[in-house]
Amino acid sequence: MTIRWKTREGQHQMKSTVRIKALAAAGLVSGAIVASLAVTNASAVTTKTNDHAVASQTGHRAKPTVVLVHGAFADSSSWNSEIGYLRRHGYPVYAIDTPLRGLAFDSDYVEAQLKTVKGPVVLVGHSYAGEVVSQVAAKTPKVKALVYVAALIPKVGETASSLIGQFPGSQLVPENFRTVPLPDGDTDVYLKAEKYGTVYGNGLSKSDISVASVTQEPIALSAFTDKATVNPPAKTPKWAVISTEDHAVPTAAQKFEAKRVGAHISYTRSGHDVPSISPEAVDRAIVAAADSVR
Repeated sequence: MTIRWKTREGQHQMKSTVRIKALAAAGLVSGAIVASLAVTNASAVTTKTNDHAVASQTGHRAKPTVVLVHGAFADSSSWNSEIGYLRRHGYPVYAIDTPLRGLAFDSDYVEAQLKTVKGPVVLVGHSYAGEVVSQVAAKTPKVKALVYVAALIPKVGETASSLIGQFPGSQLVPENFRTVPLPDGDTDVYLKAEKYGTVYGNGLSKSDISVASVTQEPIALSAFTDKATVNPPAKTPKWAVISTEDHAVPTAAQKFEAKRVGAHISYTRSGHDVPSISPEAVDRAIVAAADSVR
């Protein structure tokens, strides 16, 4: 049970209605899928931006849609800063509230939602969502570029636990978890509130850690042992933002996985919650990925 990780930072404005609907549905939902394709209200977002990141973007070419997928211990509002930045620069953007029920379910869920998006997509995944976006991109031709943010990037047969544990340093260990057995036999995993800042949010303010530790979304324990069934698509260009002070997914693991899939790598001094701690680094990678879409 060497497991997991976290995400987020800002206050949740609308929690996971989607997640509840997903759990209520016996399989993949249909109507609920569109409802869950959440675009966080940009007017409520505060961002630290690096406007030079869009200098190479021409104003005449239609921009691809950027789809943001969060990992465990977070929801779509963890992308608040990136959403504000991208919208100010004319990108269509969606942030999906993933159910965090396991690799197969979450991948099918995201894939179904992408069917409602027109045109090319830049698909962005943080942490556990790196596994999800890899699976989706392998089956969805409209995904033209991938961005991994402090992410797991598995090959066939690998699991979240094996990827996290292949290098030392992760504090995603059982003693830092709060677990809740579920009626279906699975178990929900949370980070203990007092460990949240150390494991996941080092780099956030104390007030943000205090809120995020309470509003975190759990992930199913089974997600840690779900095996990847496909490799990331070799021909899809990839970018990876690697966090150098990560206590959840070791920096060495991120670097190893990004290099073996040929990703364009950048580094940021950040804990695991890169979307909230170091959004400028994420913005730059997303714009570079979008620029590759022709």
